Amino acid sequence: MSGAFRTGYLAVIGRPNVGKSTLTNRLVGAKVSITSKKAQTTRHRIHGIFTTADAQYIFVDTPGFQMTHKNALNRLMNRSVTSSFADVDVILLVVETGNWGNGEAEILRMLPPATPVLLVINKIDRLADKALLLPFIGKLAALHGFAEILPVSAEKGLGTDALLAAARAYLPEGPAVFEADDITDRNERFLAAEILREKLFRNLGEELPYGIAVEIEKFEQEGDLRRIHAAVIVDKDGHKPIVIGRGGERLKRISSDARKEMETLFGGKVWLETWVKVKGGWADDERALKSLGYE
Repeated sequence: MSGAFRTGYLAVIGRPNVGKSTLTNRLVGAKVSITSKKAQTTRHRIHGIFTTADAQYIFVDTPGFQMTHKNALNRLMNRSVTSSFADVDVILLVVETGNWGNGEAEILRMLPPATPVLLVINKIDRLADKALLLPFIGKLAALHGFAEILPVSAEKGLGTDALLAAARAYLPEGPAVFEADDITDRNERFLAAEILREKLFRNLGEELPYGIAVEIEKFEQEGDLRRIHAAVIVDKDGHKPIVIGRGGERLKRISSDARKEMETLFGGKVWLETWVKVKGGWADDERALKSLGYE
């Protein structure tokens, strides 16, 4: 392996809920992408950055490619996935151990022939019968000329060092693009919205209305204090009380959880004000999506 410094972009792709964001956070060594058991938690392409003595990895954590919902938001997210192919040096296709279906087959058909694809088989820690892993790897190896096939557990950190070592070989030689201590190219305003959205997903669970977003209407910094005004956008009037909860307790809890995480990430006090707004049909309105920061 060449000792020259290598820098490159790696797209992390796969169906919803296979662990792409958890893997990105694990590889970066910090939380740069939100996670939840709810499908479609990630809606933006997030750049996570990890720099070692001999390489800089720039991860593009994409939304989960899905074929169920056909509104403007999902069309936009699927375009985000496929457009990332043209801008990267390596593709990490993440699948869940033991699961391969139509969604994965559709992604496979879209992969560019010239870009090395590393197949990352995630959640190996959840496989009750480890003897099933090798036959599963053999089955997938026959479907495509993967550059590497790497079993990992993003949650437990198993196999992730081997993944980084394997990926480095496919990065082009060149200087670092970002500073060595950078972990993301996203600004604090964006990260604040993502943190609040994650807490909404985690606290609402199955009650979560699908049409929900976060808009940071004001972000001001005075020394170490950040004043953040955030609107939670829902699709229907009936969704508003679900988010607010009885006596406003649910939204207070969500806001408190988000504020604490923001303070940890930003290294200073945060004053966070949240409220709920109804914007009917926002997820199928491309103009509304652009106003909410969707690419």
